[in-house]
Amino acid sequence: MADLLALPEGLTGRPLTADDVAAVAALLAAAEQVDDTGEYPDADDVADEWTGWGVDPARDGVAVLDAGGTLAGYAIVFASATFRDVFRINLDGRVHPDHRGHGIGAALLDWELARGAEVHAERHPEAPARLVARVLGTQPQLERLVERRGLAAERWYRVMERQLTDLPALDPVPGVELVPFTSDRDEEVRHAHNASFTAHHGSSERDAASWQALFTGQRSFRPDLSVLAVADGAVLGYVLAYVYESDTRARGYREVVLGQIGVLPVARGRGIAAATIFEALRKAAADGCRTSALDVDSDNVTGALRLYERLGFGAVRTSVAWSVARSPMTSR
Repeated sequence: MADLLALPEGLTGRPLTADDVAAVAALLAAAEQVDDTGEYPDADDVADEWTGWGVDPARDGVAVLDAGGTLAGYAIVFASATFRDVFRINLDGRVHPDHRGHGIGAALLDWELARGAEVHAERHPEAPARLVARVLGTQPQLERLVERRGLAAERWYRVMERQLTDLPALDPVPGVELVPFTSDRDEEVRHAHNASFTAHHGSSERDAASWQALFTGQRSFRPDLSVLAVADGAVLGYVLAYVYESDTRARGYREVVLGQIGVLPVARGRGIAAATIFEALRKAAADGCRTSALDVDSDNVTGALRLYERLGFGAVRTSVAWSVARSPMTSR
């Protein structure tokens, strides 16, 4: 595993362990007061994320501890088991607000870049790769840091929200039935997702294992709030819904997150996306959710941003994906 570079005096570094999930959740809770991510993961959520992405904490993570042994910062590096064209390796982490401005973030980012290079070499040296760090609009110091380390702004994203009030009654789409997600259709929905996202930036074709680990096998997945658009017995579109109960406890109200939304290319332009989304919103409102949220690539090739704006969603947060390219490694 990559070595953690020199830390400020009084701080020590070590590999992360699975037992660190509670400390990571506590750090994220403290950082939320400054970073405003809108997310409040608990220890189980952190563990689920690491498991879903196949993170080996001892090799893919590092912890920085203060003199009292409390977590001052951490970093993890993870990548999807599948990819299209470019192997994208994600760099993630956080520094406790009380310890910012002392060089911990720089040390962690340098470690992430070194570990990301190792992951490239270990898993897919034959492919071009990109090391990617998502920077929130509330993190100007991190933005300056990644730019100094040679990363460039690659893609802009928005988190959008909508109150679950004044939901309009939409006309049915001729020949299309809106039905709940059921487990017997999971594989068909996976194939529909892969077909729907073929041209999307940074997307990857999900195999059955990664689909389950990241999406429909998650604790937060709500099949009863998810909706499929079906015609002649086949899935044409889908909305997969999630409710994060740790967020509910922190906010005092429930929000539904529309995590994956797609329509097969041959079925676009018929109003299926809007109808499917509003059906999911109606289900969520009936289940006691107050708000809905989704994440969108501002340059989505299907014009999703414009669709969501027409449906009443508004941007509440922004982030930018910063990345640096790595060439394929050829043996001599």
